[in-house]
Amino acid sequence: MLSKDAKIYVAGHRGLVGSAIWDNLMQRGYTNLVGRTHSQLDLTCQQAVADFFDQERPQAVVLAAAHVGGIMANSRYRADFIAQNLQIQCNVITQAYAHGVSRLLFLGSTCIYPREAPQPIAEEALLTSPLEYTNEPYAIAKIAGLKMCEAYNLQHGTDYIAVMPTNLYGPNDNFHLENSHVMPGIMRKLHLARLLSEERWPELRRDLSRRPVDGVGGEASAEVIVQALAHYGIASDSVTLWGTGRPLREFLWSRDMADASVHMLLNVSFADILRLRHLDPARDEVRNTHVNIGTGKEVTIGQLAQLLARITGFEGKVLFDPAKPDGTPRKLTDVTVLHNLGWHHIVELDDGAAQLYQWYLDDLGRGE
Repeated sequence: MLSKDAKIYVAGHRGLVGSAIWDNLMQRGYTNLVGRTHSQLDLTCQQAVADFFDQERPQAVVLAAAHVGGIMANSRYRADFIAQNLQIQCNVITQAYAHGVSRLLFLGSTCIYPREAPQPIAEEALLTSPLEYTNEPYAIAKIAGLKMCEAYNLQHGTDYIAVMPTNLYGPNDNFHLENSHVMPGIMRKLHLARLLSEERWPELRRDLSRRPVDGVGGEASAEVIVQALAHYGIASDSVTLWGTGRPLREFLWSRDMADASVHMLLNVSFADILRLRHLDPARDEVRNTHVNIGTGKEVTIGQLAQLLARITGFEGKVLFDPAKPDGTPRKLTDVTVLHNLGWHHIVELDDGAAQLYQWYLDDLGRGE
């Protein structure tokens, strides 16, 4: 649907999602890509976004920019998560339409679904019961984004596709101990605990210099470092994680997500989704035209932690604090629609987690 010389704006091209999509497009021969860092373009600023579209005039847009974080950040910064994401989405989608953008891909998240949704979760489960409280503001923002795409398609005849990836992990992931998602957060905690247990202080200090913990970098005293890590449940003989370890989660390698997303951008139209869902806007109430992207496979958080302990080489105890929230009990996607649209995942969890840990170690080396 897009020529190889089409100008494509990837919003959020430095993040986990956007960087993977950027690389996938490049590999497919789409080299006329446009990206801006946050310092270059604040997507929450309406005028700045309008000026950008006036200048660049992209033919297609990938909206991968978002204010994201894990369960701790979602709980503490509720206003930030709803306000900033609504601003980003509204600014980019409205300016895309105003500037005649022919194709737009909106990236959401499976946290849009109800806490107690039937499993596996099909697209039709959206808005059928209450959301998980801890990430409700972020989920509502993402629901608004996918509904904007749906509404623009129905009112204006645009081709704006919304996809909802499951839990992602991969290169350029966020390993911040407070704001990360579950996989990189647990992985780094186990990595730091191993360094503590083996008294590998040069490596530990290098890690903290690269990614300080609550302002504590590698130059701090050993006592201060130990105290800072203990705040996040990291000790030389154990790592304590939030919740019970019983919730089930599905994980998708970010480069698989990118391949699925680009497949949707290049090969799937809104009309294709309507036909697949047997929906006719002339007679039907058109809802839930977004598409899940996932693997259809799941593990418990406890199983994930044990897998990551083996990968990182941490031999201490992995403990759980049931006084802390678990989040949604289970969140497995039904990927029937995705499969029917011609895409299946490639990378399995064991291989992907090992690749992520190697990327993390390599990234520490790049930071020297």
